Amino acid sequence: MPLTPLDIHNKEFGRRLRGYDEDEVNEFLDQVIKDYEALIRENKELQNQALSLQEKLNHFSNIEETLSKTIIVAQEAADEVKNNAKKEAQLIVKEAEKNADRIINESLSKSRKVSLEVEELKKQASIYRARFRTLVEAQLDLLSQEGWDTLDNHSHQLPAEVNRES
Repeated sequence: MPLTPLDIHNKEFGRRLRGYDEDEVNEFLDQVIKDYEALIRENKELQNQALSLQEKLNHFSNIEETLSKTIIVAQEAADEVKNNAKKEAQLIVKEAEKNADRIINESLSKSRKVSLEVEELKKQASIYRARFRTLVEAQLDLLSQEGWDTLDNHSHQLPAEVNRES
């Protein structure tokens, strides 16, 4: 058990014949008591201060731990958002590619259809031209036959009544 100021104060020394001066010893003990009490008070204050600092350290350690956990959770959330955005972007790209393929296929189909229609119209135009040429040639053949000349001559010989009607 440590020595207390009271122990020092109550300490009595035996007397001898050529011993120390009692007043000097008492004065010295009083000074030791005063210094010892001051050291005890200072030690108590330092212990209280150390306890307060330890409490603050624990508080800040808790805050640091909470912040670390919060940062980890925020990082995980950010990673999750990033991954979800990446997946969504991939889905959007796939959907766009599907739509593009569909549009291209529809355009190709329409193009083929239009091309077939154009070819059909060209064939019909060619057939029409050939028929029309045949018809015109047949009409020209008719016009170039000799019977027209005789018709011309006969129209001058018709009676005057027929000529007037025309």
